Amino acid sequence: MKRVCVFCGAQPGHDQDHAKLADALGTAIAQRGLGLVYGGGKVGLLGVVADAAIRGGAEVVGVIPEALMDRELGHGGVTDLRVVPSMHVRKALMNDLSDGFVVLPGGIGTLEEAVEIQSWSQLGIHKKGLVFLDTHDYWAPYFALLERMETEGFIRPEHAGLALRAHAPEKALELLANWEPPKVTRWMTQTEA
Repeated sequence: MKRVCVFCGAQPGHDQDHAKLADALGTAIAQRGLGLVYGGGKVGLLGVVADAAIRGGAEVVGVIPEALMDRELGHGGVTDLRVVPSMHVRKALMNDLSDGFVVLPGGIGTLEEAVEIQSWSQLGIHKKGLVFLDTHDYWAPYFALLERMETEGFIRPEHAGLALRAHAPEKALELLANWEPPKVTRWMTQTEA
């Protein structure tokens, strides 16, 4: 594993612990000698995780769509800031540049990025780990939804298990380093359709 992609909010959130967690994750990434791939902004948790990784000497690659460059204020201090034409290109490039994913607290965009990465894993588009860094049970409703999807027969246990959960940055990075995708790559056969 060389680079970790972090999905997180362009807002800091009301709880200052979210920013502390983002700072700790950026620091842990640098301490492990890893690079950071993230959304390219200098505001909210985006800026916090990037600043911490930069302080620690990590390579930091930001990927930001043209439409968000002004709103999220592209971070001028990163190693490499890539401005792309759309959100679709952003997510595909972040996937290509990364060896695993960590999700910090965030809003709809953060959730959407994480769910798409989990979906791509289920479809066999990639074989990279996805860990929700979940202090204070911020992501508990998402894991409850995955459990409901499994109970209702919409996803297999293996696919629910594509989203891992950790309560500390070091544990999240350890889970990514040891990630092995499940053997199941399809969700139904022709006869089950």
